[in-house]
Amino acid sequence: MTTAQSITLASRPTGSPVPENFALVDRVMPDPGAGEFLVRVIWLSLDPYMRGRMDDAKSYAEPVAIGGVMEGGAVGEVIVSNHAGFDAGDIVTAQFGWTTHAISDGEGVRKVNPDVAPISTALGALGMPGITAWVGLNEIAAAQAGETIVVSAATGAVGGMVGQLAKAKGMRVIGVAGGAEKCAFAEAELGYDICLDHRAMDAKELAAALKAAAPDGVDVYFENVGGKTLEAVLTRMNTGGRIAVCGAISWYSGQGIAEAQPLPAVWRNILTRRLRVQGFIIFDHFHLMGQFQKEVGPLVGNGTIKVKESVTDGLENAPAAFIELLKGGNFGKQLVRVGDDP
Repeated sequence: MTTAQSITLASRPTGSPVPENFALVDRVMPDPGAGEFLVRVIWLSLDPYMRGRMDDAKSYAEPVAIGGVMEGGAVGEVIVSNHAGFDAGDIVTAQFGWTTHAISDGEGVRKVNPDVAPISTALGALGMPGITAWVGLNEIAAAQAGETIVVSAATGAVGGMVGQLAKAKGMRVIGVAGGAEKCAFAEAELGYDICLDHRAMDAKELAAALKAAAPDGVDVYFENVGGKTLEAVLTRMNTGGRIAVCGAISWYSGQGIAEAQPLPAVWRNILTRRLRVQGFIIFDHFHLMGQFQKEVGPLVGNGTIKVKESVTDGLENAPAAFIELLKGGNFGKQLVRVGDDP
C-alpha cells in the first residue's frame, strides 16, 4: 500500500483562481491490479488549459469534479508493474494529474527515452507544448519560408517552440512577450528577429510598434493570448494570412472581455483581408507524435532547440505556481518537481 498526496479541486473559481480553490489531500493507493502499474510522479506540467477544467462548463473536455484530482500531464517512474508492456524502472508520461503517485492501465501512456533529452522535456519541448507548436505552425498555419510570423506569449512553452521552429524554416519571426527580460531572451537565445514588450505599451503603442516591426505586413499569427495583441495583429495581417488559434490566456479568467474589440471589427478584418482563422486542440493531432518526435527530438537533444524551464519544488506549491502562470509570472515551461530523478 502506498500513500499518495494529491491536489484536488476544492471549489470552482470565480474569475482568477485563488489558493482556497485547491486542497492538498492524502490518499491510500491500492496495489495495481492485473494489467496495471504504479507510477511515482517526478515532474508535473502546469498549463493554461487547466483553468478551463476548473469551470463546470461545456467544452472539448470534461471539467474536474469537485473533490477530484486536478488534471495534468506528468512524467514518472514505474515502480510496480503487472502490465506486460511496462517494467519497473520505465520512465513514462501521461495525464497522471496533480499527484505524487498514480495507477494506470497503460492507456494514453508513452514511454520516455532519457537518453534523447532530459525527461522533463517530455512535458515541454518534446511533449504537448512542443507538438502543439509544431502542428500549429505546419499543419494549421501552413507557414512557409520567407513569410513573416507573429507569435504571442513568445517565450512560453508553446510560443518559444513556435519561434524557434519558424526561424529554422527561414521565416521572419516577431514575438510579443511580457517584460524586457523575456523579450531580451527571445531575441538573444531563441532567435527572434524582434520581440515587443506588451507590458511597456498600451494598445495603440503596440499596434504602432508592430507596424514598424512588420512594414510588409504579417502572413501568419500564432495566437496564444487574445487581448490587445490580437487587436494589434489583425490590423497588420496580409491578404490571405492565416491565424492558428491555440489559446487566449488573457481572457481565461473572464478579465478584459468587456474591453475587448467588438466582434464586428474583428469579423470585418477577417472578411476584407480574406484570412483563414482556425482553432485547434492538440489532442486531435496526437497521431502525429511519432513524426514530431523524429523531427524535433534530435534538435532538442543536441541543443539546437533551446529549452527554458521554470521549476517550482514540491507538489504543495503547485496551486501558487499555477496562479502565477495565469498572470504570466512564469518564464518558459512551468514545471513542478514532485519527486527525485531516478
